[in-house]
Amino acid sequence: MNPQVAIVMGSDSDLDIMREAAKALDGFGIAYEMDVTSAHRSPARTAEFARGAAARGIRVIIAGAGGAAHLAGVIAAESTLPVIGVPIPSTPLAGLDSLLAIVQMPAGIPVATVAIGKAGATNAGILAAQMIALADDAVARKMAEHKRKLASGVEEKSKKLKAELGR
Repeated sequence: MNPQVAIVMGSDSDLDIMREAAKALDGFGIAYEMDVTSAHRSPARTAEFARGAAARGIRVIIAGAGGAAHLAGVIAAESTLPVIGVPIPSTPLAGLDSLLAIVQMPAGIPVATVAIGKAGATNAGILAAQMIALADDAVARKMAEHKRKLASGVEEKSKKLKAELGR
């Protein structure tokens, strides 16, 4: 199966967090590719990656970066594909710098931005799956089941809490 999502990160030190996006995509049966490219250390490579992604069959790009976190924005500037930015908490500012860099894109170059860290990476994978589900009925069914499981989990926790409280 050809990858539909590209997961990229500014450094291999981001891999532990970005694996969460991959796990989410695995749960929906969506093929992906992973790579390292840097907006600052390898700008030509990053631009080439972004320009060629659609031709390779990529439909959504998830870009994780820390610090100045320009990776998602540079990719969005070079591609017409939807880009989801994951702020990585890699500096003493604990990812706030990355969040602000990713979310504050100028008009015309949108980057969907998720939470800092692992929760954000998981949500990036789910958001990419939701985008793909718009044109893929099998993924849409898996997404509906995912939502049912979330709701069922809340119901189970509610029953357990009420039982523990004796109510």
